[in-house]
Amino acid sequence: MRSLIHSARCVKNRLDLALHPWGRNSRRRLDALQDLHRGERCFILGNGPSLRRTDLSRLQKEYTFGMNRIYLLFPELGFTTTYFVSVNHLVIRQCAREILALPIPKFVPWSCRRDIGQPTEDTIFMDLVCAMWKPGFYRDVRRPFWHGATVTYVALQLAYFMGFEQVILIGVDHNFVTTGPAGMTVVSQGDDPNHFSPNYFGKGFQWELPDLETSEQAYRFARQGYEAAGRQVVDATLGGKLTIFPKIDYETLFQ
Repeated sequence: MRSLIHSARCVKNRLDLALHPWGRNSRRRLDALQDLHRGERCFILGNGPSLRRTDLSRLQKEYTFGMNRIYLLFPELGFTTTYFVSVNHLVIRQCAREILALPIPKFVPWSCRRDIGQPTEDTIFMDLVCAMWKPGFYRDVRRPFWHGATVTYVALQLAYFMGFEQVILIGVDHNFVTTGPAGMTVVSQGDDPNHFSPNYFGKGFQWELPDLETSEQAYRFARQGYEAAGRQVVDATLGGKLTIFPKIDYETLFQ
């Protein structure tokens, strides 16, 4: 019964996305992004505390993916990331106005369209529902694909779809002070110790505890997918706990 309900939900989700004007606009934009950056490199910015020890000024002329509340850094940096990704319904629901105000392409799940409200022209909807029970690395994000329990994995699949040859992770600390059952919704009681800003998930903010085990499974899929295509994901996070990808010194990337 559960499988039948899920299958029916998938069919409805895909039809809604395919037929809705917002969905058709998203498909056109995704078509234009396929292999747009073939042979180039990009940086995916996690939101860990290590970002504060990373010289982000070096990224001003690089292609970058920012995620969730990375925009809190934009005024300080003086520039935005090239792309923005958010997939968690709690983040989107509480930050929809701030997300929509970003002057860059924004990738969000179709299932969160009601939380988003009226999207901007550069809001691109993705189908993450139908693949939620099908772990794997998905190379074509115009179809349903798996979120891997972390927005970073979604960004990795988007970067692959866009043709990036090398993807560099920074700020992916893979280490949380706050602990508890994976996926459990909690409400912050004070300053956020898990991200680059104490206001990231500040007092009163609802968020889900990380599922590090599932995200590690996803990262293994990503490494295999990139390497099978002769591409590369490397980890330049300062002091990060993730061990899936080859490590590289951040400063050497700019010599």
